[in-house]
Amino acid sequence: MSMKKTMCCDGVNRRDFLRVGALAGIGMSLSRYLALAEAGELSTAKGKAAIFIRLAGGPSHLDTFDPKPDAPSDIRGEFKPISTNVPGIQISECLPKLAQVADKFAILRGVSHTLAAHELGSLYMNTGNRPLPSIAFPSYGAVVSKELGASPDMPAFAAIPSMGGNAAGYLGVEYGPLETGAVPRPGQPVKIRGLTLNGITLEEIDRRQNLLQRYDTAFGQMAHEDQLLAGMDQFGRKAYAMMRSGKAREAFDMSKESQGITSLFADDSFSQSCLLASRLVESGVKFVTVQLGGWDTHSDNFNLLRNKVLPGFDAGLAGLFRALDSKGLLATTNVFVTGEFGRTPKINKNAGRDHYPRSMFCLLGGGGIKGGQVVGESDAKAEQPKDKPITPDDVAATFYTTMGIDPTKEYRTPGGRPVMIVRYGNVIKQLIA
Repeated sequence: MSMKKTMCCDGVNRRDFLRVGALAGIGMSLSRYLALAEAGELSTAKGKAAIFIRLAGGPSHLDTFDPKPDAPSDIRGEFKPISTNVPGIQISECLPKLAQVADKFAILRGVSHTLAAHELGSLYMNTGNRPLPSIAFPSYGAVVSKELGASPDMPAFAAIPSMGGNAAGYLGVEYGPLETGAVPRPGQPVKIRGLTLNGITLEEIDRRQNLLQRYDTAFGQMAHEDQLLAGMDQFGRKAYAMMRSGKAREAFDMSKESQGITSLFADDSFSQSCLLASRLVESGVKFVTVQLGGWDTHSDNFNLLRNKVLPGFDAGLAGLFRALDSKGLLATTNVFVTGEFGRTPKINKNAGRDHYPRSMFCLLGGGGIKGGQVVGESDAKAEQPKDKPITPDDVAATFYTTMGIDPTKEYRTPGGRPVMIVRYGNVIKQLIA
């Protein structure tokens, strides 16, 4: 920096020194703060919200963002690469719309782990922590919900249409997602009374509130010491506020969107879910998960991808980047795209590709991310990272850093066990804008 710094005797910038007093309350040590500041990571934490695109089933990296046109035919497959709007970067010919917005996101190639089962791979990629039988790690959305909070009449964390599993992990139900339970339809309001949070309806909220009141009357202070009930009570208050909020109704009413933004999206469910995600972020939701399935292509891989899965994915995700940019939200909204693993480079006898965690892709764009680049590389046959692998932990540490969240911050489980948000990840410096 060209600006003159006022230093203390130990070399600490006076402005940084004044900040340190507040750090103890958020679990960040002086040494950790200085390390982040030296790396330039604190000043570049631009993400204020995030949209997590979950590609359930495991997308083929070769047929999307890591093509290998020089590999043998039984590996490279049927699709040809096309150029993007970033010189030198090519992706699958089935993603022409994303090719035109490649400057808005970074492609991570050679992301690698060893968990080839859907559930375990999803847990790893959705939390940034390798699963353990002894602990349920919180998802990205739960951590962002805890760290960034929410407005009184909007949820901090929403899932379209659902998350599945224990998204909040050891943080507890109060940090779980509000699930829409269904995908939005073009030009129609989502009926807020039809929304669910972990499968609970408004009528059940009414019954739960009455139960909690009776519980409090009967047992007094003991009720407040029950974490599960405390979480449910907070959920009830939030659900009431949101369901009765004009702001929430506006956010979930797809007919309120301008024609200019609506025209960026197709009418399919994924595109409309991406449109809704942009509206929710615009209304103050801090984290939105959008799920797109259909990637488990053990057979008929190329037909399914070409004619069913990739067109909708291409239109929806490209529309999302364009919409966020048009709304002035892309600079502060982190878009994170991942499946649970990649798929086998060698095509099987059923014209499909099988589970393959040793090489996969992720996309990161928006707030705090330097787009228009490829980070990492797989080998000539996309079988493994060419050099140093990128781990899910590294991706998680990078994501949290761009959101202004220290990935090494410690939480406590209900049993008192200290656990870092990300245990082993290192920030990928090339991605930090």
